[in-house]
Amino acid sequence: MMFDVTTLVGFHTVVSLVALVAGIGVILGMLKGRDAPALAALFLATAIITSVTGFLFQADAILPSHIFGVVSLIALGAAVLARYTFSFAGRWRVTYVLSVVLATYLDAFVAVVQTFLKIPAAHDLAPTQSEPPFAAVQGMLLLVFVLLAMLASKRFRPLG
Repeated sequence: MMFDVTTLVGFHTVVSLVALVAGIGVILGMLKGRDAPALAALFLATAIITSVTGFLFQADAILPSHIFGVVSLIALGAAVLARYTFSFAGRWRVTYVLSVVLATYLDAFVAVVQTFLKIPAAHDLAPTQSEPPFAAVQGMLLLVFVLLAMLASKRFRPLG
């Protein structure tokens, strides 16, 4: 088995990957103007678990991962409110879209970081993550998610 889900690292990794795949699925649905309630619930639950479990790792100082976790939890809280409390009414529709896209982007960003840390071929290209290949991949990822946010904001109309 690739990940041992009995450890915090294994559990966190598996839940993070589920959140990433589910988030991408939710975004693809939004691009088609469709709502996916079950997939959205899976995404929100696993993304929240991912962010919360990230704080359980021992650290002597506040790290960028902690900041990502806080930003992600704020975005996910807004998405939960937009979806379940305000039913996408008014500006809550766009709030939901942008929150889901932001939380998914942050998960994808971390996945790229982990790829460059853990996969030898990627690590060889950017061992300190300050090299051009790492910056290029992260830059492309950001551009893709900005485009997804813009398109989904225009196309997602779950109530009509």
